[in-house]
Amino acid sequence: MEWKKLLNEKRLKPSSRDIVGDARNEVESDFGRIIFCPAIRRMHDKTQVFPLTTNDNIHTRLTHSMEVMSVGYSLGMSICEDEIFLDRVKYFSKEDLIRIIPTILKNSCLMHDIGNPPFGHFGEKIIQTYFEKAFSKSGFNKLKNIRKCDRADFTKFDGNAQGLRVITKLQYLGNLYGLNLTFATLGSFIKYPYTAKDLSRQKNKCKLGVFQTEKEVFERIIEECGLIVDGKIVRHPLSYLMEAADSICYMTMDVEDGFNKGLFDMQYLYYQLEEVRFTDFKSTCDWLSDLRDIKKSSLEDWVKMVNLRVMLIKWLVRLARETFVNNIDMIEQGGFNNELLKDKNGANPLSMVLLNICKEKIFTNRDIVSLELTGHAVLTGLLDYYIEFLIQDNDAYMKRAEQLISQGLIDVAFLENKIERKEGFNKLPVYAKLKLIVDYISGMTDKFALTQYQKLNGQKII
Repeated sequence: MEWKKLLNEKRLKPSSRDIVGDARNEVESDFGRIIFCPAIRRMHDKTQVFPLTTNDNIHTRLTHSMEVMSVGYSLGMSICEDEIFLDRVKYFSKEDLIRIIPTILKNSCLMHDIGNPPFGHFGEKIIQTYFEKAFSKSGFNKLKNIRKCDRADFTKFDGNAQGLRVITKLQYLGNLYGLNLTFATLGSFIKYPYTAKDLSRQKNKCKLGVFQTEKEVFERIIEECGLIVDGKIVRHPLSYLMEAADSICYMTMDVEDGFNKGLFDMQYLYYQLEEVRFTDFKSTCDWLSDLRDIKKSSLEDWVKMVNLRVMLIKWLVRLARETFVNNIDMIEQGGFNNELLKDKNGANPLSMVLLNICKEKIFTNRDIVSLELTGHAVLTGLLDYYIEFLIQDNDAYMKRAEQLISQGLIDVAFLENKIERKEGFNKLPVYAKLKLIVDYISGMTDKFALTQYQKLNGQKII
């Protein structure tokens, strides 16, 4: 790998921005494009863990992503101070790197959940399950002609792949370039560089990172960033840090949300965290010392929880940075197949304890499960309605569906298939119609999806 290519500031379409009086570099310009993106705004009403919550202290996708952005930026600054890493990136000065790498991570971290559907990760599962059934049901005869590799875009629907579609196409400005971000930002965003074809070859790969519709864009990103090593497509090194920032935030903030919801108390957390032991004896002593300082303080429990979260983030950032730097050779060669915080080093005990707390005390919570079932009814209902409206040859139904779907998404569908819009929906292939439906529904906020479902179901008139 060449870091000159990994930090490629070129774009899918040459930028026309006026650089006079604008001191930003290209990846800093990316951040402006992202922050003003409507898909970013919609994340304020998408589930992180607790669906349809009215508690403003509980995280949404947007607040989570903002925190991931902050941690990612910190990780970027941290590796730019590491001499081992700096020695590998000699083409750039340290001053340049400090403006480039932390900003790339800030960009990819802010966007990392931009493609997630309503109702969190359960929303992904709902869409997958729906289409697994749809492609096998006799009532959907028109769906049976869709190619197997194309079906995977639906049966293995994933927010990461949808995110790549959102930022490269669906943020419509009269063309198919989306936000037209730099290749460096796009490369660091791709967490799973696998198409449906890759998944069919490698059974251990379960996450679809690229839909068929974005295959050409993906190939361009791979080429421009130099992400082929020994004939194999590999991850962008900075994507590991983006992934680590996400893990740090959902592990720590989900625990804090669980505490704020009253699902457990501080004594339970102390008991669990006091069991953490690192392979390095000194690290273990320092860890227990930090934990005991919080435990013995006279502050209220909610303040202790905040202090505990700060301390957890500090330790996890440190562990992620060390793992990244210590394994940089393998990462650049495409031979590192773990998450930074799930490697066999000292990060593992702390990560595992936090994940177990989430699994045992949070994800099984009755309120979460019941509202996830609400999400199931909403998403399956919307898919039923829109497929019925758009897949059949009834112009009256299709015209009404057209009025409901975002006009920008409709324009993308026609452009993508090189069909004049005036020719009508019947000219679009069934696959393209399904993509349009999923694009629209997955982009909805939780509350908008619920409202639309109620209206279509006759439960709400206005």
